[in-house]
Amino acid sequence: MHVLQNNKLKIAVKNIGAELCDISSTQNKTQFMWDANPNVWGSYAPNLFPIIGALKDGSYIFEDKKFSMPKHGFIRHNNDIFLHEQTENSLTFALFYDDETLKNYPFKFEFYITYLLVDNKIDVIHRIKNVDDKTIYFSVGGHPAFKCPVFENEIYEDYSLEFEHTETAKTHLINMKNGLISSETETVLNSSNTINLTHNLFNRDALVFKDLRSRKVTLKSQLNGELLSVSYHDFPYLGIWAKPEGDYVCIEPWLGVADSENTNQDFKTKEGIIALLAGKTFKATYTIEVNNTHLV
Repeated sequence: MHVLQNNKLKIAVKNIGAELCDISSTQNKTQFMWDANPNVWGSYAPNLFPIIGALKDGSYIFEDKKFSMPKHGFIRHNNDIFLHEQTENSLTFALFYDDETLKNYPFKFEFYITYLLVDNKIDVIHRIKNVDDKTIYFSVGGHPAFKCPVFENEIYEDYSLEFEHTETAKTHLINMKNGLISSETETVLNSSNTINLTHNLFNRDALVFKDLRSRKVTLKSQLNGELLSVSYHDFPYLGIWAKPEGDYVCIEPWLGVADSENTNQDFKTKEGIIALLAGKTFKATYTIEVNNTHLV
């Protein structure tokens, strides 16, 4: 585990999967991250690459060849990621293609993720470098799980998510049997900017938003005000999720989504897929900002 700390925040990142596992106040030790209770959901903040969510039949097709890939790709739980660079206020981890990755992801890539701690903010910076002689295809995203309730005098239903703009937005419902995006939608925000958190909100899996105007979401408590926010200007999709019995909420900036039920499985035309030309580097950042009120 690797730790960064300043006079406001301490963060820690696991070696496995380069997974952020601690966001806490340096002064009062308040913890803002879910504890990855294995009896509920044993992760903190998986990194998603080169797909988001599930593939139809666990596979995709690239140039008439079939390849398999686990849900959310192969960065999470990966033991081969290594600490590439460390500075006073940043940690950069990397994973490079090898013979093993080429078996099910036929592209030569370099994946970098940097955690940059400045004041009360954590920038999570993704860089994907195409070191192939052809265009490579991928999605990338985050899955951070934030603790709620944070304080002992609260319950889960005291919490809400507040979007920066008033929204009229639908969630694209997920088929619970296979994890694919169905053709059904359901209105979640109707000229509103607030989702009140309840455990049964996630009975039908994640809320999947494709057309939000907002690029910032704030986690709020009725009793203790704004806890933290996630800004995701580089990410057009957003997932909101928790296990129904879990005392946390995941705010997930995505570049890409799970396969739809009617996909033809062609990787090149997969919804949200990014095409990166040979020799080019792609960069996308989201930011977690903890409210200063709760750090002293």
